[in-house]
Amino acid sequence: MTGRLEATFARLRAKREKALIAYLMAGDPGLPETEQLVVALEQAGADIIELGVPFSDPIADGPVIQQAAERALKSGTTLRKILTSIKSLRQRTEIPIVLMLYYNSIHAMGYQEFCTAASTAGVDGLIVPDMPPDEAGPLKGPADAAGLPLIFLLAPTSTASRRKLVAEESHGFVYYVSLTGITGAKLSNVTDIQENVKKLKKVSASPVAVGFGVATPEDAAQVSRMADGVIVGSAIVKRIASHRQDSAMVRQVAEFVRSLKAAMAPA
Repeated sequence: MTGRLEATFARLRAKREKALIAYLMAGDPGLPETEQLVVALEQAGADIIELGVPFSDPIADGPVIQQAAERALKSGTTLRKILTSIKSLRQRTEIPIVLMLYYNSIHAMGYQEFCTAASTAGVDGLIVPDMPPDEAGPLKGPADAAGLPLIFLLAPTSTASRRKLVAEESHGFVYYVSLTGITGAKLSNVTDIQENVKKLKKVSASPVAVGFGVATPEDAAQVSRMADGVIVGSAIVKRIASHRQDSAMVRQVAEFVRSLKAAMAPA
């Protein structure tokens, strides 16, 4: 059976397009707004939604996303409520939804219960930044049984053997982190990104998406020329924060996403 992620990359490949992966922090400013944003961003051109689960002690997220997590936690957002929200969204959209969450959230619910609930809700993949592939054993079995691909991150400092391991273990796509640091930093060393993505694509059967530091339509255009997918997080979350008390918030964010996708159009 072809999953939504695989089908999406295949559809885009046929059109010579690259995937725009839009990150949202679930529950920022509230889960009803998150549901509105998912539908609006799909209509604006997003191909995949990466939905963050708020966590009090993140390791990979910069201040913009940390503050979004704090707002989401204050609004009463929990992992179980997020899954209920995704189940509701599945009545309105088939866009692939990947959950980005930290290991403790899964451990607290239990591997089996979490994977079954996520799959039933309509989740299409998992990104767990503090769980490298060599330590993913306890989650891998339940995730495989539930049809949930595990998507692993690869850093610019990774060795060739590490690159091969992540490529082999990652399914759905491989998440290449464009810089050493946290989300929200500025895109830099584009030549290095291009070289590392080229090496990664040689050993990966899955598409390669690049995230961290993509903030503008120009950045998205540049990265789309070297990778199969472009992940934009902090720049979207920043707009949500700026307009969260504005009735036009969803429209403002959707217009930004539309500009990103337009910039990624094939020449």
